[in-house]
Amino acid sequence: MSNPSITLRTGQVKGKMAKIIELKNISKTYHLEKVDVPVLHNISLDVTEGEFIAIMGHSGSGKSTLLNILGLLDKPSSGTYTLASNEVSHLSDAQLATVRNKFLGFVFQSFNLLPRMSALENVLMPLVYSENGKKDSSFIKKNHNNAIKFLEKVGLGDRINHKSNELSGGQQQRVAIARALINNPTLILADEPTGNLDSKSSAEIIEILKELNDSGITIVMVTHEADLAQAATRTITLQDGVIISDKKNKKEINKKVIVSAEGFSKNISHHIFKLNRIKDYFFQAIRALMSNKTRSALSILGVLIGVTGLIAMLALGRGAQETTRKQLANLGSNILMVMPGSSMRGGVSLGAGTVTRFTLQDVTEIKEKVPGVKMVAPYVTGRVQIVYNGKNWNTRIEATTGNYQYLRNAVPVQGRYFTDEETTTRAKVVVIGKTVKDQLFVDTNPLGEFVKINKIDFQVIGILPTKGSSGFRDEDDKVQMPINTAMFRVLGKEYIDSMDVQTIDESVMDDVSKRIIKLILQLHRQPESNTNTINIRNLADIQETVASTMKTFAYLLGSVAFISLLVGGIGIMNIMLVSVTERTREIGLRKAIGANNKDILFQFMIESVVICVMGGLIGIILGSLISISLSMFAGWQTEVSFSSILLASTFSVLVGLIFGTWPARKASLLNPIEALRYE
Repeated sequence: MSNPSITLRTGQVKGKMAKIIELKNISKTYHLEKVDVPVLHNISLDVTEGEFIAIMGHSGSGKSTLLNILGLLDKPSSGTYTLASNEVSHLSDAQLATVRNKFLGFVFQSFNLLPRMSALENVLMPLVYSENGKKDSSFIKKNHNNAIKFLEKVGLGDRINHKSNELSGGQQQRVAIARALINNPTLILADEPTGNLDSKSSAEIIEILKELNDSGITIVMVTHEADLAQAATRTITLQDGVIISDKKNKKEINKKVIVSAEGFSKNISHHIFKLNRIKDYFFQAIRALMSNKTRSALSILGVLIGVTGLIAMLALGRGAQETTRKQLANLGSNILMVMPGSSMRGGVSLGAGTVTRFTLQDVTEIKEKVPGVKMVAPYVTGRVQIVYNGKNWNTRIEATTGNYQYLRNAVPVQGRYFTDEETTTRAKVVVIGKTVKDQLFVDTNPLGEFVKINKIDFQVIGILPTKGSSGFRDEDDKVQMPINTAMFRVLGKEYIDSMDVQTIDESVMDDVSKRIIKLILQLHRQPESNTNTINIRNLADIQETVASTMKTFAYLLGSVAFISLLVGGIGIMNIMLVSVTERTREIGLRKAIGANNKDILFQFMIESVVICVMGGLIGIILGSLISISLSMFAGWQTEVSFSSILLASTFSVLVGLIFGTWPARKASLLNPIEALRYE
């Protein structure tokens, strides 16, 4: 629910100047832990439009506290404050910020300029928090020109683009006066405006204030120098929080009022956050980060490392998943691996294949009698020495039938596979893997060439597709030949080592497995209870297990990188807290010129997000380069996906929001008076 709006009105009434300020019985007590410190006691004061009031008093008399209450930087403990016929002591902090921005101008003893900004930029700063509608190009240009005019008015036309820390004390105070004028205020509040200046600069500043008062601006100035107070039209003296003197000087109040009753009527509603301010906040954030490059770079580095790790780890994990997927795809689908089991005697295994040994007849019987079987491929394996043109290589032999190329996705990339007829006739033909080709043939085309295996000539008729490594075994380091050729010409085996059975559908694999066990036991005259003599593995289950393991591995890598990103976020929060402490006076200044809690909150949160986004972008690039390097130089398969980039970007922004919220909130809740007094 928004706060009620207020309308400020002033102007001439029956030939008299209107009262712009009315204080009645204002008291202020500060509560310091268990001690109450009263500062003001029942102050009643009227300020008429067009006056130039000097408030004097010794240190501790309460003059600065009174000025802070007049400037809506502090609230009275009791009493009423009427500004242009409106009670303002009950307004919310957001509404008070709006009033300060639109109708009040502040000139501080310590200037309170931002050293990283030029004179012109310091003058324009109150417009960041202005509610003058859409800030289009014409609005910006108009106020830019106004700022230049005000700087020229205070004698700084040749110092517009100088940084404030490049100016003398008197010049900096002139910039502060120009800043106070940028929003055409009705009332200027000056707190010891000449306190840090030499006598010449002090005289120049007083002359500028007198000229502003002559133009119709009401001025309330705190000073402890009696000769400066002579420039005012009225002098009020405080002692121990009480007005002991209120006298008017001979100078008459200027009747040239710059704000009429109609011109001063404005509605001040609840300060609403507007999206068009984000651009201003963004530039303010960039400027703040650039002012302390080392700290900003360290903050960015924390996020950069986390995002780099996240991208690289996810790329490595996805690459491993893709490699595993390809290897599993090479194993084929809907396949049952049938191997001899072992019998048990007295709880002791007698060894694999001690009871049941598979024959080629078993292969034929399974294919013909078991429903749901699509094809069967038997195997015998061993190691052989293969020789070609004076070169020899020890490799693995894998003998099977023509069905293998379809079961295990092994259709040759060059040449052809051996046929069923060549299997039956025990033909002396082989297909070789890539590793064997590289070792023996180098740049020679192996197709049609003859190699010797166990002193027997075999013709190379095909080259197998690349499979890669599986564990410690190179799947490309092998030769394949017809199973009959291997059993009776090369290895001298009577029994096959194992067989692959492919089913017509995954849903029938369990039923086919049971039928195979039952059939083999019958063929080998084994009791039905002796099922442990046959070992059947469901390749689909193995594939699912391996895939699940690799997914877990990828999540683990991502989690490690995510933790690194969180550590970077904690570092950002720590640095942002330090930044809030270092910039406390700046926060107080921003609130004095019209910033409310939301303005400060959003500005610091944007700073945090900018740090994380910059770190995230650099981290994404660096992480991608590392992933590519791992793939090129280490031979690891990596894959940088759009989803991982999106994930890293989202996390970096969230880290900025989450870890920047606390420091930003702490900054937004600072009391403007305490912030301005912070050393």
